Amino acid sequence: MENEKPLILVSNDDGVMAKGINELVKFLRPLGEIVVMAPDSPRSGSGCALTVTQPVHYQLVRKEVGLTVYKCTGTPTDCIKLARNTVLDRTPDLVVGGINHGDNSATNVHYSGTMGGVIEGCVNGIPSIGFSLCNHEPDAEFEAAGPYIRSIAAMILEKGLPPLTCLNVNFPNTTDIKGIKICEQAKGRWTNEWAACPRLTDPNYFWLAGEFTDHEPENEKNDHWALANGYVAITPTTVDVTAYDFIDELNKWIMDK
Repeated sequence: MENEKPLILVSNDDGVMAKGINELVKFLRPLGEIVVMAPDSPRSGSGCALTVTQPVHYQLVRKEVGLTVYKCTGTPTDCIKLARNTVLDRTPDLVVGGINHGDNSATNVHYSGTMGGVIEGCVNGIPSIGFSLCNHEPDAEFEAAGPYIRSIAAMILEKGLPPLTCLNVNFPNTTDIKGIKICEQAKGRWTNEWAACPRLTDPNYFWLAGEFTDHEPENEKNDHWALANGYVAITPTTVDVTAYDFIDELNKWIMDK
């Protein structure tokens, strides 16, 4: 590996052959040496899941100057762990996830395999960024996101990120991006989450579906509003999920028992 260049470790949850990850590599290549370790097939919705019931296998897909691509039988989080511990000869300067086919705004961040890999990098003290586009189509158009991705990644390579903090970056599905907004995570929840698909002899089969309801649709600070209005939404995201504001109140409850 070319030690004089920044080392960027890339993964996703749509699989190594997805258009999004290949576009991401194209956008990032001017910034350093790229190593991809991505699932061999889609792992959408895997969150921070780990493979613990069977061995994980990886193999080289291709290698050229400044780019090495591997595929892995595990989850995105497995991919980051595996690359860090068995493949790379130094710690990455940056971990990047994406570009995800479909947004990871609001509570989706908790389900996303792409963000699971990003969080794994963050837990290990590596500046980490997830990129997603509000378009699920396999042939989605990513070109408008390219300059923003390169600029944001270059900024984080230069400045770093605070401990246990990563960036969740979502792009609207438009070629006419208005700019960037730094956002809070939209508050809401999924409803109507299952669609029946009965079999001949068994009605108890369902596809995961659902509709997201934003509880604050007029809140111009949240990522849903930014995306709906044509802005790139950058949400600084913390790994520490402690409810610090509730600690004193909970202590009072315990003391009163």
